[in-house]
Amino acid sequence: MRRLKEAVVHRFREKASVFLTELHPARDAAERTAVLASLRKRDFDATHHCSAWREGVPVAASGADDDGEPSGTAGRPMLAVLEGALATDLIAVCLRWYGGTKLGTGGLVRAYTEGVQGALAVADAQGVWEEVRILRTGEIEVPATQAHLPFALLGAFPGASVQEQTFAGESAVLRFQCPPELVEALEHAWQERSRGGLIRWD
Repeated sequence: MRRLKEAVVHRFREKASVFLTELHPARDAAERTAVLASLRKRDFDATHHCSAWREGVPVAASGADDDGEPSGTAGRPMLAVLEGALATDLIAVCLRWYGGTKLGTGGLVRAYTEGVQGALAVADAQGVWEEVRILRTGEIEVPATQAHLPFALLGAFPGASVQEQTFAGESAVLRFQCPPELVEALEHAWQERSRGGLIRWD
């Protein structure tokens, strides 16, 4: 997945309508609201301010708004492009100044799709992305006398990293993180090493 580091802009014209698409970093609802409010104030004369957004690593929430365009012709296509680009923690806002010629539902979908695709291309060209890794958090509990065993297991998987080890009574609990693709192999290896032990995943 990837996260935007700074805002980018893409403008084009379609049958007399002007489209201006902006991508902005936004990690929560407050940041998205601020971006939209700023653009609505700056470009108050735009006919529409359509938007789409994704939040979280992994993505925990997303949304889209047609802002008066026919249902499903703006926000949803914009969101689909963001999903395909594996982008998160950002908002895409596409402003349209209606030029007097109707585009039809198919034309609107194409235009709003093109707007976000164009903005993503600008972001690619300017190199304003940062890669973000999706990690799973696991927990292994063993008798305190065997506290070394989880370390031995994780040592065989370079992609896994220990977060902390805690002791409670007769038990030792080790928390760690790893890429999702290691989950199955880790579970299998731990079951063999511990003779049936399980890993708890967040």
